Amino acid sequence: MPDGTGLSRFMERYTSRCFDVGIAEQHAVTFAAGMAAGGMRPFCAIYSTFLQRGYDQVVHDVAIQRLPVRFAIDRAGLVGADGATHAGAFDIAYLANLPGFVVMAAADEAELVRMVATAAAHDEGPIAFRFPRGEGVGVEIPADPQPLEIGKGRIVQEGARAAILSFGTRLAQVMRAAEALEARGLRPTVADARFAKPLDREMILDLARNHEALITIEEGAVGGFGSHVAQLLAEEGVFDTGLRYRSMVLPDTFIDQASPADMYAVAGLNAADIEAKVLGALGVAAVVGKRA
Repeated sequence: MPDGTGLSRFMERYTSRCFDVGIAEQHAVTFAAGMAAGGMRPFCAIYSTFLQRGYDQVVHDVAIQRLPVRFAIDRAGLVGADGATHAGAFDIAYLANLPGFVVMAAADEAELVRMVATAAAHDEGPIAFRFPRGEGVGVEIPADPQPLEIGKGRIVQEGARAAILSFGTRLAQVMRAAEALEARGLRPTVADARFAKPLDREMILDLARNHEALITIEEGAVGGFGSHVAQLLAEEGVFDTGLRYRSMVLPDTFIDQASPADMYAVAGLNAADIEAKVLGALGVAAVVGKRA
């Protein structure tokens, strides 16, 4: 799907370097694996839900052989008019459980170009970056994007009591929630995980040690980023000390077609929902209702 993925422009400029295999995702993955085995640096651009069809090939032809295939995962999260069939809810979970896989999600367009650069420079095994359908948030795109350090997140805002750890493009809604919380006298720490695998263990454990509550948020089903964070915290004994942990994920249902804003309202992943989750985790009584 060169038009949907944006590869049509690349194809016009670099005709000999772009292959449209049609709607044949299993072949696309194995084709990319073969190129990687031959020393090339292939990018395999597929919608999140279509990549599900090639999962066996992802496991056997790419992951087991630790081949450096770069997966550009379009339509990650809720997509609006394309409906439930195109809503990328499961790729975080089904890729992050594979040994040797690097899984990234961009918070904005500047982060996305840095993740493309990161993927291009990564030759140690398979790597994936996910991005949503639609427009960016309007940040400036770096002219010379530098690769990210694998497995390292970033602190966006320093605060106290509660920490919100975002994976992907809900960060814009997290910042809106942080503003609303600050108006209540509570300034939360906000962090952008960048990586679901490998996790930034140092940053996450530091957030857990220095806050009463830790809330993760992602545009994916249960079993993904938040579950990996919970596993880390459990293994490190963090819950033994009383940390209040909450994980915001897509609900266990297929959400009917609507605008992305309406779908995220149904999912409970908008700013007001995040604000309410933080207040609830801290035991604050004045919990607001849902707002779009």
